[in-house]
Amino acid sequence: MYKKVVSVLILCIISFSINAQSEKKKMTYPQSRKSNETDNYFGTSIADPYRWLEDDKSEEMAKWVESQNQLTQGYLEKIPFREAVNKRITEMANYPIFGIPVRVDDYYIYTKNDGLKNENVYYYTNGIGGDEKVFIDPNKLTGDGTAAVSLLGSSRDKKYMAFSMNQAGSDWQTIRVKFVGTDSLLEDKLDWVKKSGAAWHNNGFYYCRYKKPEKGKDLPEKNEGSGVWYHELGTTQDKDTLVFDDPKNPLRYYTVQTTEDERYLIVSVMQGTYGVELMCQDLSTHFTKLEYLTKGFEHNYTVVDNNDNRLLVLTDDGASNNRLVSIDPLFSAKAYWKEIIPETEHVLEKVGTAGNHLFGLYLENANSQVYQYDYEGKILGRIELPALGTVTGFNGNRDDYDCFYAFTSFTYPTTIYKLSIANRSSEVFRQPKIKFHPDDYITEQAFYSSKDGARIPMFVTYKKGLAMNGNNPTILCGDGGFKVSQTPTFSSSRIAWLEQGGIYVVANLRGGGEYGEAWHKAGMLMKKQNVFNDFIAAAQYLIANNYTAPDKLAITGNTNGGLLVGAVANQYPQLFKVAIPQFGVMDMLRYQKFTIGSRWAVEYGTSEDLASFNNLYKYSPLHNIKSQNYPATLVITTDHDDKVVPAHSFKYIATLQENQTGNDPVLIRIDVKTGSGSGKPLNKQINEVADMFSFAWFNMGIVPKY
Repeated sequence: MYKKVVSVLILCIISFSINAQSEKKKMTYPQSRKSNETDNYFGTSIADPYRWLEDDKSEEMAKWVESQNQLTQGYLEKIPFREAVNKRITEMANYPIFGIPVRVDDYYIYTKNDGLKNENVYYYTNGIGGDEKVFIDPNKLTGDGTAAVSLLGSSRDKKYMAFSMNQAGSDWQTIRVKFVGTDSLLEDKLDWVKKSGAAWHNNGFYYCRYKKPEKGKDLPEKNEGSGVWYHELGTTQDKDTLVFDDPKNPLRYYTVQTTEDERYLIVSVMQGTYGVELMCQDLSTHFTKLEYLTKGFEHNYTVVDNNDNRLLVLTDDGASNNRLVSIDPLFSAKAYWKEIIPETEHVLEKVGTAGNHLFGLYLENANSQVYQYDYEGKILGRIELPALGTVTGFNGNRDDYDCFYAFTSFTYPTTIYKLSIANRSSEVFRQPKIKFHPDDYITEQAFYSSKDGARIPMFVTYKKGLAMNGNNPTILCGDGGFKVSQTPTFSSSRIAWLEQGGIYVVANLRGGGEYGEAWHKAGMLMKKQNVFNDFIAAAQYLIANNYTAPDKLAITGNTNGGLLVGAVANQYPQLFKVAIPQFGVMDMLRYQKFTIGSRWAVEYGTSEDLASFNNLYKYSPLHNIKSQNYPATLVITTDHDDKVVPAHSFKYIATLQENQTGNDPVLIRIDVKTGSGSGKPLNKQINEVADMFSFAWFNMGIVPKY
């Protein structure tokens, strides 16, 4: 009797799925009004009929958003296993997660999430084994759990900790200050900050902020007028002192830091996502001011620390894979630089400091390796890691005996290790307890040839024993931009896909940072098509080697990765069954006109330049949609976002719905009170991933076994 009931239930689900799939033929999309708006680019007239969707305050747009969400939610609600998928991902997410501890005198501050809290909570202990107390709970800062907090650093006397807070996924931050070792919050409150840092000196700190935007223009408006300010504790923001700005270059922006001994103030000047000018001031004397150490934006520079009167600087200047040099601020010409850690065949991604030692974090074929050095660059040994994967951390104080790092991989939940600096031995400090057996899964690194013959790596993760019969549901994701490296990381939600016989693939496309600046440049500006070719070749490799088939292949990517998905879906729609662009940069002719979009010009070029316009116009996802059969598409965005404005996704889906000739749905899922940045509550993250997996399985004709 039981078997009969189960058989009937399965038949009902399959029947429901078939009926729901057939309903795609009858799908009617909301009406999207078209205007006569056009732009002329160097003699080429280009229509922009949905520009009205750029107005995030428009009542008409709000109604359009509501109608699109009603259609999408109605479709998702008809997926019979959607609730079961959500439940399973929630179960997998319910385990304790720890962050890397930060030592502040006798106190250790770290994040922890007991399981399903929307945001990680900051705790502190007096001593490494002391009683745990709450330091900052972002979940209590707002009623809906949409606040995110980041520590910005402690004062030299270790009494105060500055932290930033942003809400609803916004990039705008507010800086606050707390007493270390207590629950007391100072009244100091600094607004209109974006990724500034807090550089402590004396009874206050340097930070960067913008001019207060006009009311109602804080989300879409282009960000201009950043400056470096000094704030003294106990005063209001209007009393802050302007230290540096550049009115002639209003799009430039800054980050600040002081060295651990507070001798040097460092200002990093940027006008895009690549290229830095360094400024420095010796704060130990009253007779100095900010002076340039480096000029021009051809290279990146990051100050790691100072060694007496010399600054240790990580740079790609003269080294595509980066090197560490020391610079005397009084004699900063390159002829006076000293090389501390030379360039190697592998990318020196970061240099950490702790216990009067340096830690070089390298990428070797997109996997982490760590080497320990003294301050003169003598290599002392290699840090043994538990497996191939990704490490973060190795930050501390000069007087530390130990430091901490985190290790993770696709099948290795993020684990915190404590390193004894003297003998380079590691021990587990915090390890999550999760109902997951990593030995049941395997990650292999495959290499394949792109269109021009370039050798591209990718990580392929699946359950051991899975038959490579060309019929496995597969998610292929990538980015390929801004020198961002796609390295192995653990996600509990991914297990819900893998345990159902799915394959998860991460392609290390050109444009990223896996092989240094040369790899990055091979996928930017006029060479952006290389990124799309690399991704298409990854899909072709997976199909040719029987991992999957076109009707079982889904592609996804976030922000720049969303651009990637939109572009390849236009160029090669028959290669994929499902496309899920998340927060994609879709309008490549106008992206620079919104919020921080102008910073991306060094990566993409802009439509104001003829050669760049011609290049952008060839691949812009919005402008290359044509009447053809597109994959089942679920665009992911929010109703507001001050990073990648939702107008990109809105205009894209309106155009896609107009041009879809096939029966597969092209829908948009628009979340509310979140953005593409930090601060998205865990429950919203779970709902989003569950809908992505459900949408993919449903359109592949697969019923997961829950």
